Amino acid sequence: MSVLIFVEIADGIVKNSSLEAVAYGARVAGLQNTTATALVIGNVSSDQLTALGNFGAKKALHANDPRLEHGVIQAYTSVLAQAMEKEGATLLVLATSSLGSAVSARLAARLKASLVTNAVDLPEVANGFRVKRSIYTGKAFAEVEMKGDQKIIAIKKNAITAEPTADQADVETFVPTLSDADFNVKITETVKATGDVLLPEADLVVSGGRGLKGPENWNLVEDLARALHAATACSKPVSDLDWRPHHEHVGQTGIKISPNLYIAAGISGAIQHLAGVNSSKVIVVINKDPEAPFFKAADYGIVGDVFDILPRLTKAVKEMA
Repeated sequence: MSVLIFVEIADGIVKNSSLEAVAYGARVAGLQNTTATALVIGNVSSDQLTALGNFGAKKALHANDPRLEHGVIQAYTSVLAQAMEKEGATLLVLATSSLGSAVSARLAARLKASLVTNAVDLPEVANGFRVKRSIYTGKAFAEVEMKGDQKIIAIKKNAITAEPTADQADVETFVPTLSDADFNVKITETVKATGDVLLPEADLVVSGGRGLKGPENWNLVEDLARALHAATACSKPVSDLDWRPHHEHVGQTGIKISPNLYIAAGISGAIQHLAGVNSSKVIVVINKDPEAPFFKAADYGIVGDVFDILPRLTKAVKEMA
């Protein structure tokens, strides 16, 4: 019996969040004296597959049916269910993401499995099976006892540190049985987020608000982001004004992120925005209004004009490189 880990890819590259899931799954497997098996769906190189062993996977199953390229949730659910049966796995680990959340919910219903999302720590297995998860947009934690014979854990970004080794995974082709019913949803269009660093995967994020005064000034945010190799983000009013694309909007109604560093420039810090970023390990706020509510949530605050502070920060970062 093994722990199965669902590994997501983007443009043929394993996502960093999935590497964390592999590391998490491997440690849970160690607690249960078993092994970790990764499942990768889609077109990916053999090097990417074997490298999953660097993070603890003993084996990598590769399902590369062309029909799976579009991410149809029903089909992915069927593949995962068959992979769990093949490996005799009673635990599935995956990263919390738009795809992972949809697949895990459907799979839990199909298998009648216990499901925990936004897990932030390894489970306690000495007396039962208890998992700590983040709740209320990161403001609190809950200890959840998983009693089902089958279990699914979706981990939150940065829940665990993925430290690579020199180990390699054995690669095995996996050919699931798929029916027309698995593809009864037709995807007519897929619009992918663009950028040097994709926001959900980013460890560093530079974000801007209405304090930038207009889209013509966004180069200040982008320059600092490039210097830091960070992703760019924005507040809801900015995306509503079409200054920036909607996929950069972070907040309660946008993307929820958990980077190691979040820099907010010209954002007042409304509670709806905080709901999407308060899981960041370090928050730096730049605002000329010393009474801006965001300062109450900040680890570090700079009272000053973003048009003065951002170029100086960018220059300092470049000088340190």
